[in-house]
Amino acid sequence: MIRRFIFVILTLFSFACAQKENPVGEKIDYLKLHYDAIVADTHNDVLLRAMDGEDISLETKRGHSDLVRLKKGGVDIQVFAVWVDPVAFEKNPFKRANQMIDTLYSIASRNPDKIAVVRNSSELEKALSEGKICAVIGVEGGHAIENSIENLERLYKRGVRYLGLTWNNSVDWASSAFDETTNPEKLKVKGLSEFGKKVVEKMNELGMLVDVSHLGEQAFWDVIKVTKKPVIASHSSVYNLCPHYRNLKDEQIKAIAQTGGVIFVNFYAEYIDSAFNTKRKQLEEKYKTQFDSIRILYEHNPQEYRRARRQLMMRIADELRPPLDVLIDHIDYIAKLVGVEHVGLGSDFDGISVTPLEMDDVTFLPNITKKLLERGYSIEDVKKILGGNFVRVFKQVCG
Repeated sequence: MIRRFIFVILTLFSFACAQKENPVGEKIDYLKLHYDAIVADTHNDVLLRAMDGEDISLETKRGHSDLVRLKKGGVDIQVFAVWVDPVAFEKNPFKRANQMIDTLYSIASRNPDKIAVVRNSSELEKALSEGKICAVIGVEGGHAIENSIENLERLYKRGVRYLGLTWNNSVDWASSAFDETTNPEKLKVKGLSEFGKKVVEKMNELGMLVDVSHLGEQAFWDVIKVTKKPVIASHSSVYNLCPHYRNLKDEQIKAIAQTGGVIFVNFYAEYIDSAFNTKRKQLEEKYKTQFDSIRILYEHNPQEYRRARRQLMMRIADELRPPLDVLIDHIDYIAKLVGVEHVGLGSDFDGISVTPLEMDDVTFLPNITKKLLERGYSIEDVKKILGGNFVRVFKQVCG
């Protein structure tokens, strides 16, 4: 009887502690938690819209984000991706990257009350204390350095704090996931070349995060062997839930965690929903006439064809969109596999066409906080996922 009494008391005590540490559901104001937390998103392509002349300091109805909507979504830290089209700017990607960086600095100078470019912990903390959006610069694709360590150093001096070693296109010194999967026979190098290893070493030395999103598996494992600092995947999801070459397998997720790094989950429906391609084929058949017209119209202009095709996809996107819980599944999977300290948000907003339901644009980010609470995550763990993990790894690597 006494044993049973003690067991009941201990059970009630444990339950009470759990409720205190991890209050669930209606007892937590998820909006208050979201806006009190530091929210970081490690990949947004909105600079591409700014390069087309759009004023992203104003609230717009285009795309997924602008400075006003970032604030409404509770975003405190935004990594602005510098993505250089490797076809359109094949001859001068470094120049184009600098033009995009110029554009971000220009936006910040015109909106000093809203946004500040940050390069280290002290600048980050200052901007956070002033209630500004902390703009971090991340370059997507090693082709931007034009095979030059000096150009890498120049980008660092300009404020670049992560470099994705490849985009879909491989470079002379690193192979991409796309090419390792679909064009292995065309690769100049599979993995990292000796120069590629020097790039990683120099990034470690400078204090620049190595981003392994888009890297091929061989290149990924070469990075893991070389790096002495935590690495990140700025916008990647879980291969075991959605077997796409852009996603990370369990051993890769574990390896990133072992470096002290973080996987920031991509929101793109194709990377999180294993049924996406089947649904897309069904829609392409349903809208075959429209797709054929676009292909014929832009037969000799691949760039305009991709843009027009994406616009059509966006118009029919609701038929493709997975539930928000599918995205949360990827966050949950990583947290359970390697710990909540190694997962965060890497939306890929303004670089993707199809987002989950309840995630129309950046203003819908509080829905992630709500879902995480419903899954039983504690307040402290939610804060880590929303932005705490990025702050930790940024401070550790970038100083």
